[in-house]
Amino acid sequence: MFIDEAQIYVQGGNGGSGSVAFFPMKKGPCGGHGGKGGDVIVQGDPQMSDLHMYMGAKLFKAQDGGRGEKFCRTGSNGATLILRVPIGTSIMNAESEDFIEISDSSSQQTLATGGVGGRGNIAFVSSTNQVPRQAEPGEKTQKKCFRLVLKLIADFGLIGLPNAGKSTLLNELTNANVKTAMYAFTTLEPNLGVCGDKIIADIPGLIEGASKGKGLGIKFLKHIEKVPVLLHCIAADSENVKKNYETVQKELEDYNTELTKKKEVILLCKTDLVDQKKLKKLEEELKQYKKELYPISIYNPDQFLNIKNFILS
Repeated sequence: MFIDEAQIYVQGGNGGSGSVAFFPMKKGPCGGHGGKGGDVIVQGDPQMSDLHMYMGAKLFKAQDGGRGEKFCRTGSNGATLILRVPIGTSIMNAESEDFIEISDSSSQQTLATGGVGGRGNIAFVSSTNQVPRQAEPGEKTQKKCFRLVLKLIADFGLIGLPNAGKSTLLNELTNANVKTAMYAFTTLEPNLGVCGDKIIADIPGLIEGASKGKGLGIKFLKHIEKVPVLLHCIAADSENVKKNYETVQKELEDYNTELTKKKEVILLCKTDLVDQKKLKKLEEELKQYKKELYPISIYNPDQFLNIKNFILS
């Protein structure tokens, strides 16, 4: 199961308490300061494909700082907790609604800072207090809630209504092994494949009303946002190819008008299911949208090679 959203709670480590201690033979205070609590940081991991490890509301807490020790020794600092997420993950603070995007694996972002350690009794020595018997507790940290949203990063995104031939095309172009069927069927989660050095994402079938939550709703529309080129698949055996095209375009526009500004190529799929006369008519109907158009069938080597060369170019 592909998990692209999760909610987590994070908390920096509490600061360690300062200590009250004295040198032997009444030579004065020697209670050390508490150590700093560990931070919680997030880092992109190119080996992760989804957010399954964050399923459910979980608390991720860094290590607490150590208590101050005698002979003026500061307690140990708490270890930093590193949370790894897939590249393309957006992280939003549930309270402030501030967000960060994890676009690479080289940088780290701090989600929660550890508490400051408390001062030991050596910090309270004064001319009027030669034998201080007080120390500070370490700073306590608070839980923070974050929402994780993964948006796939790919070079090409396959879009279209259910049963338009997207998954079959992805399987043929790449080493993906997506389930397909001879009957009306829609993929229930995004799939990725690699063609040469290009990444192709199969975005689950859209339906009319998807942008308003119908069917799969907006669950997967967000994955199109980071894809620079859209490959719009339309089945040649559809009852009305123009309506199919316009239905998907409307959902993209209703969700985010920026999506309609992306480069788009129309793939007229399953051309082996119609005769040449019908195919020419369909091509003429789709040319009015002034998009680059490729008729394609996985059983036609020349047509298949055309779209593969386009992707690799």
